[in-house]
Amino acid sequence: MNRLGFAAIPVAAFALALLAVPLPYYGEGPGPARDVEPRIHVSGPTTYQSEGHLVLTSVSIDVLTLPKLIEARRDPSENVLPESLFLLPGESQEQEHQRAISQMDNSKIDAAYVVLSMLEGYPKRHGTHVLVEDVGPGCPADGTLFPGDLIVRVNGRETPDIRTFDRILHGLPGGAPLVIEVHAGGQRTTVRLTRRPCDGSRRPLIGITTVPNFPFPISISSGDIGGPSAGLMWALGLYDLLTPGDLTGGRTIAGTGTISPDGRVGPIGGVENKIVAAKRAGADLFLVPVDNLAAARSVGPGVRLVPVKTFRDALDALRGG
Repeated sequence: MNRLGFAAIPVAAFALALLAVPLPYYGEGPGPARDVEPRIHVSGPTTYQSEGHLVLTSVSIDVLTLPKLIEARRDPSENVLPESLFLLPGESQEQEHQRAISQMDNSKIDAAYVVLSMLEGYPKRHGTHVLVEDVGPGCPADGTLFPGDLIVRVNGRETPDIRTFDRILHGLPGGAPLVIEVHAGGQRTTVRLTRRPCDGSRRPLIGITTVPNFPFPISISSGDIGGPSAGLMWALGLYDLLTPGDLTGGRTIAGTGTISPDGRVGPIGGVENKIVAAKRAGADLFLVPVDNLAAARSVGPGVRLVPVKTFRDALDALRGG
């Protein structure tokens, strides 16, 4: 065989390997639109199913290789964006994925907080133990505790409520090692950490915010969708499930928006792609954060846009037709 033939084999393999190398670009396009109520499960209260659909919308994010980059450039429904818009400095793609999942879990907790505060006398009426609501980046708890973890004990002492949890922490030296027992995903795990200053504070912190445990079990399945922008739709789905009547009126209602524990609805990214996803799902109207309204209008006709600032705005809009 010609020596050049031998040389061509590794060259061809090298070229094929280059085609599979991830580039510092992401492709962004319309993601799946999913009915939220079938993904929400509660134990205890009576629930009421809707005839229509409350639909969360999402953005599809894909790490691009060279062939995918060429394809994305030709697709008018897909945007090519630099990696720096998605990754924090020094963050890996796996770390970014975990951050997105934690943001989604945080949005579920805040959505339940809003709804239970309106319907169930929460947080005054609450369950046993302490729920992790959020985790500060770069703090001791970062990567070891996650939104939705239920703190059961600290250094062997029961934590039935937030007041007891705080009292235990205040009674320990700032540099004392902490052994924290948590329930997460049906499993018991033990986390060991030491408090230190973080997140702009000079005091030694774990680096978490907590809320009282919910008065009854609530689970929300988000699948492979991450980020905080489904908060409004989780809240509407849970509210509709726990109250008689039907917010949808038999329609398909899509929407997006973060939600905070006080019920404020915040802006999100990729609203144009989410409206395309809503149209594909056959939505009659789209609930959009006020700050995203101008961008949403740029997509053109096809779905009625309803701007909202708060969860109550969204409820009023649906009740009013």
